[in-house]
Amino acid sequence: MAQKRISERRQVLKKGEGQRSNGSYYFRWTDRTGKRHTIYSKSLSVLREREEELRLDDPNDLKFEAKFLTINDMYKIWKDLKRGLRNNTFGNYTYMYETFVEPTFGRERLTQIKKSDVKRFYNNLADVRCLKAPTIDSIHTVLHQVFQMAVDDSYIRTNPSDNALNELKRSHLYRREKRRGLTIQEQELLLQFLQKPKFKQWYPIFAVFVGTGMRAGELTGLRWQDIDLEKGIISVNHTLVYYDHRMDGYKSGCYLSVHAPKTEAGTRQIPMLEFVKEAFVMEKERQEEAGITCHSVIDGYTDFIFLNRDGQVHKDAALNRVIKRIIRDCNDEQFLKSENPEVLLPNFSCHSLRHTFTTRMCEAGTNIKLMQDILGHQDISTTMNIYADVTKELREKEMGNLEEYFSRKDK
Repeated sequence: MAQKRISERRQVLKKGEGQRSNGSYYFRWTDRTGKRHTIYSKSLSVLREREEELRLDDPNDLKFEAKFLTINDMYKIWKDLKRGLRNNTFGNYTYMYETFVEPTFGRERLTQIKKSDVKRFYNNLADVRCLKAPTIDSIHTVLHQVFQMAVDDSYIRTNPSDNALNELKRSHLYRREKRRGLTIQEQELLLQFLQKPKFKQWYPIFAVFVGTGMRAGELTGLRWQDIDLEKGIISVNHTLVYYDHRMDGYKSGCYLSVHAPKTEAGTRQIPMLEFVKEAFVMEKERQEEAGITCHSVIDGYTDFIFLNRDGQVHKDAALNRVIKRIIRDCNDEQFLKSENPEVLLPNFSCHSLRHTFTTRMCEAGTNIKLMQDILGHQDISTTMNIYADVTKELREKEMGNLEEYFSRKDK
């Protein structure tokens, strides 16, 4: 039988209780997260009153140790238990939390957080730290899940982040410009400019972007075995992702990995337009003439199609930097030809070229189901939303042309 612990005043101490050398008493326990807590009192009777307060059942059955947990404590539980996310998505979430939440807001006591506190935190991210909409949205996604786990585990009654982002989304701080594709004139200007010697090496990859609507990681991950020039088919079955591998423990730093397509619908076959097929042939001839061979081996995948001069695959960020130079030099040339050029290249990115291809399909009256299959959209509503935006722009343009026509007739 275990020996009973006796205080200096011959009082029997319960489990977790103890007496310090100065005569005061303490109560220690370990919560469900494995974290140790201690409370102190000069009087054993007062200490036991506080113990009883901790043990009292809350009307909502909240756990008594909840008052000692911070948001960061709950985040660690979420991080240990979270499953079902792609590595790069999970890495992005943990980066967002640990960069913007953990050092400040994350230190707050879990049970003391009100909805107004969460709103104030989001407003601070937008107004003071000047974070963009997608960044705040990512922070909210992980923070909402952390609070929800606390609700599910009976640490707090309600999720204080529920709908906390709505007001910010409705404000001018959170408005986003709708993505738009290049117009036909802008597309033609781009492809014509890329035929010039200085940028000719970039024509094949950007022509394939324009003519397939592939995501950047899908296109840069293409291997020669993924295309059939005779049948004119591109097989999309994987994607390249560049992200921080901190969570893998023995790995560190940012580097490329091969992942399955974003969704099941992402695994698909894309028919080649004729100029796309020609672009692949041009790329093959260019590499043979320059003596470029593939030196990239990523998760066992190699023989990639689009390579830089060192035989390595392209990263999205590098391609977007190239686009900036193309825009600058192309528009400079346009201004040399005329003080008021009819067409200039707008600011755009690799993803804008995916939207460009979608726009061309809408203009051509392509069947929506076929568009969904080619673009690899899991949900047809995504395709429908894009289709609605593009057709609205086309209607407005056509009505403008009609207005101009009638104006001329009246004169």
